[in-house]
Amino acid sequence: MTPVKILVLVSLILQFFISQLAQGEVHFYDFVVKEKNFTGLCESKSMLVVNDSFPGPEIRVHKGDTVYVNVYNQGNYGFTIHWHGIKQPRNPWFDGPEYVTQCPIPPGTNFTYQVLLTKEEGTLWWHAHSDWTRASVHGAILVLPAVGTTYPFPQPDEEEVIVVGSWYKGNLKARVDEAMDPENGETLPQSDAYTINGQPGDLLPCSNATTWRRKVDYGKTYLLRIVNANIDGEFFFAIADHNLTAVGLDGAYIKPIRTSYIVTSPGQTMDVLLYANSIPGLYYMAGREYSSNDPADTGFDHAVATAILIYNGNYTPPEFPLFPCNLPTYLNEAAALNFTNQIRSLATLQYPINVPQENDITTRMFITASINSLYCSQDSGPDCLNIRVATSVNNLSWVNPSTDILQSYYRNLSGDYSTDFPDQPPNYYNFTDESYSIDQVLTVQATKVKVLNYNESVEIVFQGTNVIKGSVNHPMHLHGHSFYVVGYGFGNFDNETDPKGFNLVDPPEVSTFIVPKNGWLAIRFTANNPGVWFWHCHMDRHLTWGMESAFIVKNGGTAQTSMLDPPPYMPPCSVPLDSRIQNYDDNKME
Repeated sequence: MTPVKILVLVSLILQFFISQLAQGEVHFYDFVVKEKNFTGLCESKSMLVVNDSFPGPEIRVHKGDTVYVNVYNQGNYGFTIHWHGIKQPRNPWFDGPEYVTQCPIPPGTNFTYQVLLTKEEGTLWWHAHSDWTRASVHGAILVLPAVGTTYPFPQPDEEEVIVVGSWYKGNLKARVDEAMDPENGETLPQSDAYTINGQPGDLLPCSNATTWRRKVDYGKTYLLRIVNANIDGEFFFAIADHNLTAVGLDGAYIKPIRTSYIVTSPGQTMDVLLYANSIPGLYYMAGREYSSNDPADTGFDHAVATAILIYNGNYTPPEFPLFPCNLPTYLNEAAALNFTNQIRSLATLQYPINVPQENDITTRMFITASINSLYCSQDSGPDCLNIRVATSVNNLSWVNPSTDILQSYYRNLSGDYSTDFPDQPPNYYNFTDESYSIDQVLTVQATKVKVLNYNESVEIVFQGTNVIKGSVNHPMHLHGHSFYVVGYGFGNFDNETDPKGFNLVDPPEVSTFIVPKNGWLAIRFTANNPGVWFWHCHMDRHLTWGMESAFIVKNGGTAQTSMLDPPPYMPPCSVPLDSRIQNYDDNKME
């Protein structure tokens, strides 16, 4: 073989390995979802979980890998799974929100999800996306750096996943179904405790023996992968006598934040470095809700979740762990803002940002997020019921269609949704004032989406309102894309002065971020992922009441910029979601 041929062969071999490296590895997981008995807060109950565990199993991959998850529904009602923070390029069929990209997986059947990872790196998570099923059906996704690369911070010695969850007494699904019946006059349930890796901790009844514990060695560094899987609660978290360094948020790295506590919103994930450099002993890892409600509203969950950090070594341990005196109190807005205001993207050559600039913006939207009441108009139909508490965006309260929107869009079917979601609210008023008219209080149900052309540059300003004194933080989550947080503030957004303060240098790139109480959030993103993509408040109370909508991103002009074809099988759209239906009749399937 001549030297030239050898060089050509070596080049082809190198190209092959480089292409394989770029494509990443393929992983396979089985999720068996069924009811299992768990004990907490002095009661035993049955919960729908994955692979008999709460939280569910971890998915561990490298950047750019592909994952196939075969989900077996052995429960009593339908559900879906969403891969939170994963963009699923051109692949909305497997994104998961019920009646948006698919219908629920029927009991007694299975459905295989294809999860395509691209630029995500850090900690993400998966969860059910059907009513409140995600309270017990969720788990972490660990996206390691691509093979051959490493972290943009010193290599930790070990890592640990910490999933913060919500615990509800009794049958949560039945409680939610009951509360959603307007004739009962009940409100959606509040959690009875928070959990750390499935356990409330030894400050709560009947929980001492099961408190989660983590042993550490003095002098080592630990990467904590923290998932806020709470149904509704923003969460303060701290470790007694230890500082933390936040280095990642929502599957992207951030400039390091050295802090004594963190705060996360429901849906957010955070990568945090822990330096085990305190006197060997026992230390509480503790968390409590950060409530942005009106101070007069004391109905939120006041339970403090705990776990215990235990140093290895030969020493006499104290009788009780040390509690973190730096854990902020429930209503400490200043502490929450102090942490959040420090979040910035790395914005380096290795981890660049590509925020749309002012002249690039092709679509601007101003969207109000409100607590409302729902009324029935003359054309609402016989099934409409007046509802005392509802939520809305631009005064529209979302209602699920009977067939998922993606199927309808792909097959050009009409009647399940309309494409006239407005770019502006129906009227302007003093959004953050306590006085309001009946027009702002009342909302209407609709299934309206916004259509975007491929590669449009989009700016959205979310404006919180104080209608019926309901202003709270709203963690907004966008499927199929990440977005740049270019600004946020308090009061009514001023489109003349507020944009002058936008951060276009190193804004955080996230998939979930709060609209502040009585304030606004400005985001920008490029609509370069064709398909149907849900967006919503990640407080499930607000999601359940209607604070959501969807984008349809049209195909580009090539096969590489167009939506992939659907898989040969998608779950049918006739699945019982009511927990009171315990036996599913396969003959009723379409």
